[in-house]
Amino acid sequence: MLINLLFQSPLLFILLAGILVLSLSIHEFSHAYVASLLGDDTAKFQGRVSLDPRKHLDPIGTLALLFLGFGWGKPVPFDPSRLSNPKRDSALISVAGPLSNLLLAIAMSMAAKFSGGIVLSILATAVYVNLALAFFNLLPIHPLDGFKAVLGLLPNSLAIQWLELQDYGVYILMLLIITGYVEKIINPLVHYSSLLLGIA
Repeated sequence: MLINLLFQSPLLFILLAGILVLSLSIHEFSHAYVASLLGDDTAKFQGRVSLDPRKHLDPIGTLALLFLGFGWGKPVPFDPSRLSNPKRDSALISVAGPLSNLLLAIAMSMAAKFSGGIVLSILATAVYVNLALAFFNLLPIHPLDGFKAVLGLLPNSLAIQWLELQDYGVYILMLLIITGYVEKIINPLVHYSSLLLGIA
């Protein structure tokens, strides 16, 4: 866990924590930016189209990142009524966050190929955590991004049934986290993706 670094190497912890805070900020910025592009300025008016971490960090999500290796930022609000195609555009807004983490992981893995020593360690760990952020948020469970992404792909008849699961999402997610199933799902995805990116 990232928090272990605090006792092993405080400097390494500070450097890596900075990268991860930026990663979470880019994740939430991406949601807000895509929402604005698609016609809804709700998040923009709240100052969320910004890379300023103070606009995006969620206390519980940040602690989860430190102790569990995955986390989340403050949810970005958007108004579906302002979107030309609410179901499709809501899915695009939701996918934008995890996609930004995947792109960050790819960029950091490329930078890692030209690095060594402590810089390589920082970048490699940041790749792992960005992949974990992406895959965790893509889980099809409310309130995670994957839930709305699946909603956007379903025909209207199935979408209505899918929305009925929304009220149970938090409980399902907590159960999966407590029982360790989230890690069992995410860890293999992170492992094989990091291998594909050349991060051993």
